[in-house]
Amino acid sequence: MGGRGASGPEVAGREVSGPRFDVPEADAFTRTYWDAAAEGRLLIRRCGACGRAHHYPREFCPHCWSEDVQWERASGRAVLYTWSVVHRNDLPPFGERTPYVAAVVDLAEGPRMMTEVVGCGAGELRAGAELEVAFREGTPVFRPRD
Repeated sequence: MGGRGASGPEVAGREVSGPRFDVPEADAFTRTYWDAAAEGRLLIRRCGACGRAHHYPREFCPHCWSEDVQWERASGRAVLYTWSVVHRNDLPPFGERTPYVAAVVDLAEGPRMMTEVVGCGAGELRAGAELEVAFREGTPVFRPRD
């Protein structure tokens, strides 16, 4: 998941030099998710057997173990569940971003998602704050909703 490689990882369809720890290495299964994110769309998986949505993408439902799961476009709406302000991170490129807000959000469709909150100061955050998805170099992040 570290996004490291000999020739550098691919971010939003372009190769970047040096190791990066903020982007995953897409595989055959997750390529659909990351291609959609590069186009500004957030995808989740929904189970055809039990009807529940889940995130992160898996080839089976983590609730009922069915393999009858399909990609679905998420609304991009979420509420802030919890967060932590990171003041130090030595892995590239996080050091350039400190301080930043690592967070867990509840997507409108139900699943919880780890992410980053951008576009507001840490002092402005509160549990239950309404957020919307944004994309940074093909990676979903969340910002306050207007």
